Amino acid sequence: MIALLPGFLTGLSLIIAIGAQNAFVIKQGLLRQHVLLIVLICAISDAALIFLGTGGLGALVQSNKGLLEVIRWFGVAYLTWFGIKSAKSAFTNQSLQASESPTVSAVKVATTVLALTWLNPHVYLDTVILLGSVANQFDSDRWFFAIGASVASILWFTVIGFGARAASKYMSRPIFWKVLDSLIALVMFSIAITLAFFNF
Repeated sequence: MIALLPGFLTGLSLIIAIGAQNAFVIKQGLLRQHVLLIVLICAISDAALIFLGTGGLGALVQSNKGLLEVIRWFGVAYLTWFGIKSAKSAFTNQSLQASESPTVSAVKVATTVLALTWLNPHVYLDTVILLGSVANQFDSDRWFFAIGASVASILWFTVIGFGARAASKYMSRPIFWKVLDSLIALVMFSIAITLAFFNF
């Protein structure tokens, strides 16, 4: 428990901030499309990165600035494209009821959430480098810290994904979806700008 609880609280504090990944999970939850698939991909990806960081990958990532640069500019391009798509949807989407929205294929949803997760350098900074560094302060108990952080990730994505799904029937007004798409576009553009100018 000495390492498990700090791992849980540290992981939760890092993941709660609304970023590209969280925004996408919330939107798909509200649309009630492939929620379980998205939650599983996000939770498994985060757990994998946390355990890799705990195992020492953080030091390798920090020493390989070229790799972070490649991921960084792919991330900037992808998030900018996603932001433009969301902004366009805010002004042109007429089918705003969750039940009326066109169903997106599971493959496309999986590809999108994988890109939003793995093409964001902040994910590596938070999970691999930061959480990995903190975990290793617990020495032989570091894997319990990693388990705690992973449980926090699983809990968070489950809550926002299925919570949004449960709330979707109360949020069917067109103005809600326009505001949501506008906010998602703002999040994507903000993260893209941060990535472009952040000094890694």
